[in-house]
Amino acid sequence: MTLPFAPIDNTITIDALTRDPYSIYKTLRAQTPVLRVKSLGRTFLTKAADTKMVKDTPEIFSSNDPNTPMERAFRAHTLMRKDGADHARERGAMAPTFMAKLVRDVWMPLYQEIAEEYVSQLPRGETVELFSALAGPFSARCLAHLLGIPKASDAEMQLWSQALIDGAGNFGWRDDLFAKSDMVNDQVDAEIAAMKPLHLSEQGPSALSVMLNAENPISYSQIISNIKIAIGGGINEPRDSMLTAIYGLLINPEQRDQVLRDGLWDQTFDESIRWVAPIQVSSRLVMQDTDIRGFAIPKGDVVMTIQASANHDEDIYTDGHLFDAFRPKAPHQAFGNGPHFCQGTHVARRMVGQILLPVLFDRFPNMHLADPEAVEFTGFGFRGPARLDVVLS
Repeated sequence: MTLPFAPIDNTITIDALTRDPYSIYKTLRAQTPVLRVKSLGRTFLTKAADTKMVKDTPEIFSSNDPNTPMERAFRAHTLMRKDGADHARERGAMAPTFMAKLVRDVWMPLYQEIAEEYVSQLPRGETVELFSALAGPFSARCLAHLLGIPKASDAEMQLWSQALIDGAGNFGWRDDLFAKSDMVNDQVDAEIAAMKPLHLSEQGPSALSVMLNAENPISYSQIISNIKIAIGGGINEPRDSMLTAIYGLLINPEQRDQVLRDGLWDQTFDESIRWVAPIQVSSRLVMQDTDIRGFAIPKGDVVMTIQASANHDEDIYTDGHLFDAFRPKAPHQAFGNGPHFCQGTHVARRMVGQILLPVLFDRFPNMHLADPEAVEFTGFGFRGPARLDVVLS
């Protein structure tokens, strides 16, 4: 029997997905969990079982989607678009920086100092916009040290990250977004070149130093692309999860009170990234004819795994659209799964859940939203609050 192709949709737009993706995904999970979306040129997969299966099967669903804007944005064929030995080698080049002992003995003490410094600078009793005053700069400073480019300013790191993210998620192929990512590529190239002699003469624990001084190093061009990938994802994930967690607690004061009383910060962090996944979608190239839920998925098609939708799947979560710091533990896909599982997961969990959130709420236990109705989440490929105004008390 010949299987039918998945239905095609001509109405879903990138703008609609940027504004309010979750209502769209809820409908798709219920009615058409496998759907070809014309505006994206991809087949959406919105059920958790399907997104996990695709990520766990790289021999059929390759990361090397030739039509992704990522390669154009980063001016490189990055490890995010590679599988197998090539991916493992480049991922492994940075692995020593993320060793548990280094995370415990080097990065977490440093991040604790940064958190205490940045939080102490916030004015008590005033209304502050936390995206720009804390979440962005804190994430940028921590990442600059981790990567080995500490001379880059918080403003530069945030500019670089956002331009690369916007380029990687530029599925509309807008020229202005690629112009910004081109400018940033040049700036990051120059910053890495300036730091290279120091790292070669004095090896440290940072990713750049580890890669440059490896016994059998990867090529310099791939070292650069690895640093850029980390800049792209290494700020928005902790920044957006931090803001989402704060917002989730502040709109649920009874949860906030119990989290503060019992120190349930790890649970709060995990729920925040489940609730609003910082990285919402991923693309995979279909390497052979296959089928998903009774629909033919031909070789050469590109499927888009919607981990944002998977994290709300009714098969796994009750009232998944709600923030619940006490939700029964269940696996989510906010950090991906399979070979591309996010390398910085444990660092992000500790820097946000075990350091920043406790420090912030210890200083401002009665913090509240200036205007709950004014908080707006935005983004299709990457998502978080555009700003978060709070009264610090």
